[in-house]
Amino acid sequence: QLVESGGGSAQAGGSLRLSCTASGLELRYYTVAWFRQTPGKEREGVAGSGTAGDNIEYGDSVKGRFTISRDRSKNTVYLQMDSLKPEDTAVYYCAASTFAQVYMVPGPYEYWGQGTQVTVSS
Repeated sequence: QLVESGGGSAQAGGSLRLSCTASGLELRYYTVAWFRQTPGKEREGVAGSGTAGDNIEYGDSVKGRFTISRDRSKNTVYLQMDSLKPEDTAVYYCAASTFAQVYMVPGPYEYWGQGTQVTVSS
C-alpha cells in the first residue's frame, strides 16, 4: 500500500514536499514515480526514480523545479516541489513498478496511492 501526504495549498513561487510511504512493499526494490491529474485530463508523469536511485526522469514541465528522492531507512519517496506555478495544481499520485526502467506513463505501474491534492494560487 502506498500513502501520499504533504499536499495542500501554496502561493505561486512557493514550495511543498510530498511524501509517499509504503507498507507491505520495500520501495528499494521498486521503481517509484509521481504522477498528477486534473479533471478531464490524462494522468501526467512528473518524476520517477529507478531502483538504483541513479536513474531519474522528470517531466518537461517540472524540470529544474521538482526533485524526487528516496529515504530507504523510512521506506519513503519524496517529491520536493519548488517555484510552484498555478498550473501545478492537480491531484498528485505516487506509484510503484517492478520494472527497472523509469516509465513516465501510468501503464507499467502496479501499485498506486490514493492521491493528495496540491493547489497553487497566483
